[in-house]
Amino acid sequence: MSLETVNLMIDGRAVQAAPGTNLIEAARLAGIEIPHFCYHPQLPIAGNCRMCLVEVGLPKLGPDRKPVLGADGRPLVNFGPKLTIACNTTVSEGMVVLTRTPRVIKARRGVMEFLLINHPLDCPVCDQAGECDLQDLSFQHGLVETRFEEGRREFDPIDIGPFIKLHMNRCILCYRCVFTANQITNQRVHGVLYRNDAAEISTYIQNAVENDFSGNMIDVCPVGALTDRTFRFKSRVWFLKPMNASRECPKCSGKVTAWMFGNAIYRITGRKDKYNELEEFICNECRFEKKDLSDWTIEGPKQVKRQSVISANHYENVEEPNVIKPIEGVMGKDEGDKVTK
Repeated sequence: MSLETVNLMIDGRAVQAAPGTNLIEAARLAGIEIPHFCYHPQLPIAGNCRMCLVEVGLPKLGPDRKPVLGADGRPLVNFGPKLTIACNTTVSEGMVVLTRTPRVIKARRGVMEFLLINHPLDCPVCDQAGECDLQDLSFQHGLVETRFEEGRREFDPIDIGPFIKLHMNRCILCYRCVFTANQITNQRVHGVLYRNDAAEISTYIQNAVENDFSGNMIDVCPVGALTDRTFRFKSRVWFLKPMNASRECPKCSGKVTAWMFGNAIYRITGRKDKYNELEEFICNECRFEKKDLSDWTIEGPKQVKRQSVISANHYENVEEPNVIKPIEGVMGKDEGDKVTK
C-alpha cells in the first residue's frame, strides 16, 4: 500500500484516495454521486447548501490505539452523532461513509424542501430548463407537495450587466457566482446583501458586472437565477445540439460548447465535465460576440448523459449512465424513513 493512499469504505465499496481528497470527489472514484449545489472543484468550499450531508464513522480504537474487532473480525465503527457535509470533509484511513441511510435521505428531503420554499414553479419559461441541477435533484430527493403556506419572496428581474439577467426569485444562495466573481476581478461589485431570510444576490449601488470573464457566473449557476441575455427565449436546449468548438483566443483557451440548430450558433458556453461542472473559464468575447460559424472550428458532438432531455432529440453521442431514479419513500407522499437498499 502506498503511503500516499488513504483507504476508506463508501456505501460498502472500497475506495483509495489521495490524502486531502474531500468525500464528494472520493465518492466519485467509486461511481457514487453525492448531491450538491454549492460545491465546485474550481471554487472555494463554503458548505452553504447542506445538500451533501452524509454519515461518517471512524474505526473504534482500543487502549492500544488499534482498531477494535467485532465478532465477524471486522473493525467496529463509531458514527458521529450528527451528519457531516461531504464537500468539507476529507478522507482518513479506515473511514466509513454512508450516503443513502434513512437519516441521510430524511435530511436531504428537508434541505430540498427549504430550498424550494421561495423557488417559483416557472420551469416552462426558464432558460435553465433541461439542464437545471435543481430540477434533477428535486426529482430525486424532493416531495410532490409543499407544506409551506406563507408568501414567497418576490423580486423583479434586473440586468446586472450588458449580458446577464438576474432572477433573484430563483436563487438558492449557493454563492457559486460570488466565488467566481472573486476570482475574475480585483474589484468585485456583486455579492450577497443582507442576512438570513432577507439575503439576496445583487450588485452594490446598482453597479454593472462588466468584467471580461463575467459570463462564467452564468455557467456555474446551478439554477436559472443568472441567465444569458443574448440567448433569452430564443430556443430550448433540447432543440439544439451541443458541439465542442474551439478558436484561437488571446484571452482564454478558446475551448467551448457551441449550441447549434443547423448551421446557426444560438449560444456559447464553457465546456462542462460529466458532473455538469465547468472545466475552465472562457472570456466574454468568445461567449457573447462570436456567434458566426466561421469564427469556430467545430470538433464534434459534445457527449451528454442519456437521461438528459438533450439526448431525446435523436442525439447520438451519449454516455451510458446510471439512470436517475426517485428514491422510494421520497417522491410522492411521506412514507417515513423507508428507503430502497
